[in-house]
Amino acid sequence: MAKFLAAFIVICAVGAGAAIYYLQVYAYYEEVKLRPGLDVVLVPQTGDDSRAIAYGDFQAIDASSSPIRYRACFTTELTRDELAQSYTVLQGQKPRIAPGWFDCFDAQALGAELEAGTATAFLSVKNISYGVDRVVAVTDDGKGYVWHELNNCGKKAYDGTVVGETCPDLPVASQ
Repeated sequence: MAKFLAAFIVICAVGAGAAIYYLQVYAYYEEVKLRPGLDVVLVPQTGDDSRAIAYGDFQAIDASSSPIRYRACFTTELTRDELAQSYTVLQGQKPRIAPGWFDCFDAQALGAELEAGTATAFLSVKNISYGVDRVVAVTDDGKGYVWHELNNCGKKAYDGTVVGETCPDLPVASQ
C-alpha cells in the first residue's frame, strides 16, 4: 500500500508540474491581430498623443491574464537616430522574456543591444493599462520589439506602497 501511495503522489506531482508549466508558457497567450496604424506607435517629444510609425512584418502575442505579457516584433525602415529626434527616448529599459516558442523576440539579445547602444528604447503608450507602459525598441538593423513594462505607479501599486498624488486614480474592481 505504501508503494502505491508513493507512486500516486509522484504521479500527481508530475501532473501538477506539467500543468503549471503549460499554463505559464502556452495557455492564455493568443496571437494579436494586425491593426494598421495602431500596432506600433511612439510618443512625440512635444506631446502626449502617440503617433504611428511605418512598420512591416508585425507579429504579436498577448494574454488577458496579465497586462505585462504583451510582446511584439516588427521591422522598420526608419533609423534609431531619425526616431530619437522626434520621439521620447527611454533609458535603462530591460525587455521582458518572451515564451520560447515566440522566437522573433529574444529578450537577452535585445537587452545586450540596448546596453551596447545599438538599440534604442522609446515610449509607445503611457498607462496602456493602469501602471503599465508600452515600450518600443528599434535596433540598428531595423528590427523592432514591443513589450509592456511597469511604470513607477504600477510598481508602487503592486508592491503595496502608497501610490501618491502623481499617479492616476486606481481603477475600481468590477464585481
